[in-house]
Amino acid sequence: MEFNVKNLNETQIYKLMISTIVPRPIAWVSTVSKDGIFNIAPFSFYMGISSSPPLIAISIGKKDDDRKKDTRKNIEEVGDFVINIVTYDLVEKMNITATPFDESIDEFKEANLTPIKSDLVNSPRIAESPINIECKKFMILEIADMGLIFGEILKFHIKDQLLNEKGYVDNRKLKVVGRLGGADYCLVDESNIFNLIRPDLKKR
Repeated sequence: MEFNVKNLNETQIYKLMISTIVPRPIAWVSTVSKDGIFNIAPFSFYMGISSSPPLIAISIGKKDDDRKKDTRKNIEEVGDFVINIVTYDLVEKMNITATPFDESIDEFKEANLTPIKSDLVNSPRIAESPINIECKKFMILEIADMGLIFGEILKFHIKDQLLNEKGYVDNRKLKVVGRLGGADYCLVDESNIFNLIRPDLKKR
């Protein structure tokens, strides 16, 4: 089957994108409004951009009524955010925060999550998440009705038990969750991680 995007509507293109660009990491973003209201929302159009400077990018669309989503509005007005990693034991709480609550609602309370103070940004961290990444707004690009938000990483918070002997995260212990198409997700754990040794082409 072949699909020429010129013959597809926006929904069809979106469905094909989210079912072929898989698995996608989830940026579980916590922010605070200029009025002090906490917000949490998950986004899977998310990626690392560079390590020097350490930049990430998150694509955030608009609400059904064409207003900016609370996460984007908070980042624009306050200037920072925290990315919290979603692990298997947190998927139900993450799913609650995907609900389009009114901006006056604190998603920490709705999902029974614990906000903790960040060290370098105003936005709170999610205590239950084993990894929190403090970021400040770097720039925002307007692409159609999407806002491509670039964030500069300022600080990592990682639970000690997740680190290996080299000081890096052991993904076998993390049990991180990724996004697939529709309502499908995937789990990365010991059972589906494998190593590949890069071939020595010089010996050919």
